Amino acid sequence: MNWDWGAVRDFMPHFWDGLLVTLQALALGSVISFALGLVWALLMRTPTRWVRWPVGVVTEFIRNTPLLVQLFFLFYVLPEWNITFSALTTGVVAIGLHYSTYTMQVYRAGIEGVPAGQWEAATALNLPLRRTWTAVILPQAIRRVVPALGNYVISMLKDTPMLMAITVLEMLGEARLYSQEHFQFTEPLTVIGVAFILISCPASLLLRALERRLVR
Repeated sequence: MNWDWGAVRDFMPHFWDGLLVTLQALALGSVISFALGLVWALLMRTPTRWVRWPVGVVTEFIRNTPLLVQLFFLFYVLPEWNITFSALTTGVVAIGLHYSTYTMQVYRAGIEGVPAGQWEAATALNLPLRRTWTAVILPQAIRRVVPALGNYVISMLKDTPMLMAITVLEMLGEARLYSQEHFQFTEPLTVIGVAFILISCPASLLLRALERRLVR
């Protein structure tokens, strides 16, 4: 096998375009998953069964359905109902929605890990329920779960190549398109593999350091 540095040089502009799309999908998908996951977690703690039950059914269905199926459903089925988004928007929504059902469990674990004494102290101080959540419970719960949330960011990064299935040209999509046009597969796919390693490995080390810092 001969390594062609010229092919690497020619592919790099496509790589940077794909990297930008990948990072956009990752950032926006993470925001959706973190925000919606917290909403799911709070709704699951409501005393009303008619709120908890539908939320539980919906989140279980999403969590136990493959992300690829959800991508196809949002991209191909919703337009039949006159609901149309761009391919990238569809991918971002699908990733954020899918992973929100996992971050929900992380938030729930963090909330349940807050000592009972904190709830009792808030009650003794006669704090309103909203103040109890925003000033006492959530700051402690979120601090506990930041490393776990970060792990899901890495998982979302590794799932972004699935967006290629709905025509989004992220990193792997750009590599595939370049390879098909130039009949050179080794160089672009190797560049993509190295790029994922260079992003995910430092991120993992950063999360470990953050976890050690937060558990002190």
